Amino acid sequence: MRGRGRVRFLDTRPLRSSQSFRDLWLGTSVSQLGGQIANVAVLAQVWDLTGSPVGTGAIGLATGLPMVLFGLLGGTLADTVDRRAVVRATTAGQLLAAAGLCAQALADNRNVLLLLALVAMGTSCGALGAPARRTFPVRLLPGDQVAAGLALTNVSFQAAMLAGPAMAGLIIARWDFPAAYAAQAVAVAVSMLAVIRLPAMRPEGADAAGGRRRPERGGRRIVLRRPTLWGSMATDLSATLLAMPIALFPLVNEIRFGGDPQTLGLFLSAVAVGGITAGLLSGTVTRWRRSGLVQLSAAGVWGLALACFGLAGPLWLALGCLAVAGAADTVSVVTRSALVQLETPDAYRGRVSSVEHVIGVAGPELGNLRGGLLASATSAPFSLVFGGLSAILAIAAVAATNAPLRAYRMPPAAAKPTVPGVAGTAAAAGQVP
Repeated sequence: MRGRGRVRFLDTRPLRSSQSFRDLWLGTSVSQLGGQIANVAVLAQVWDLTGSPVGTGAIGLATGLPMVLFGLLGGTLADTVDRRAVVRATTAGQLLAAAGLCAQALADNRNVLLLLALVAMGTSCGALGAPARRTFPVRLLPGDQVAAGLALTNVSFQAAMLAGPAMAGLIIARWDFPAAYAAQAVAVAVSMLAVIRLPAMRPEGADAAGGRRRPERGGRRIVLRRPTLWGSMATDLSATLLAMPIALFPLVNEIRFGGDPQTLGLFLSAVAVGGITAGLLSGTVTRWRRSGLVQLSAAGVWGLALACFGLAGPLWLALGCLAVAGAADTVSVVTRSALVQLETPDAYRGRVSSVEHVIGVAGPELGNLRGGLLASATSAPFSLVFGGLSAILAIAAVAATNAPLRAYRMPPAAAKPTVPGVAGTAAAAGQVP
């Protein structure tokens, strides 16, 4: 085919073909930036109030538990009522929590429990709406553009990861915490406007008037019944559980680079730069239909790059390994997300998305815990190398035992979205018997 093999930049077809997706993407991008600003503000305010790493560690408890508990509940909700309504209601809850954070900062709150309660409230609302929100791209875009749409979303997230903390530092230094939380509230309001403009997205089979239905049985068991789904999620879990490096960055920086905080910042930036670069060149990957094979390969590169990071001596080589890992992670996330949404029948998408959400949240956290425990018993380089090689072996085992995942192909360009009047009106995308 003419043009095959060429390197393509970010595939922007979804922004041109669907105004609804364009509105959603813009709103989500602004919201992600505001979220990163608020994250830094919360971290700084908790430290200011407690001066204790136990206090800052409690932020993880206030966010981690709601993500898991309400993420699973949100999956059932997304398969019962209009998904747009779910996201509108939960986004309104996030806006209320952001306003509360701004108010407590203006009042010079000195109670850390109140601060963490507001953080937990915002996280709970976001987690409750996350499964429904994850189903939007596959309902708004033709099947062959879903991966491209997810790549655009990932790029905006990586950009927020880079720009948000820097903006937060400037805002807090000049205007203090209330301004940072106000920026988040404005960002959530912009996201709310984008969601309001979306078409209704009831689960298939829902009553047209009330938008309510009884969810099909076996909503989460479908993951185990379909090799492509459990294989894709097992690949992601193998990569994050066995080879997550973030918790080891301070120790590696201490023993190899003198503990310079600027170097520690470069570690995090290198991962984000690799992710953004892969996103900007994702037009090549999102056009490859063998997405199962792409995900397996990218996850393997992630493990190899982190094993090499564990052995890297010069700083330039260490940063290069992390950039490669960040790029591989972006490719893996985009292809996995598209595969899961397209392979799941619409009646089950909310609950399957909730499983994907929990794996995406719990895998990295447990992976960081695993890496830290192993490093404390051995060393950081051993933990990184062992973890990276273990991830490669686990991914290879998934590939060897899961032929449907290896052979999976994205839908052709003819597949259309399931929301009438949005970029086409043909039959549903991703309806796999």
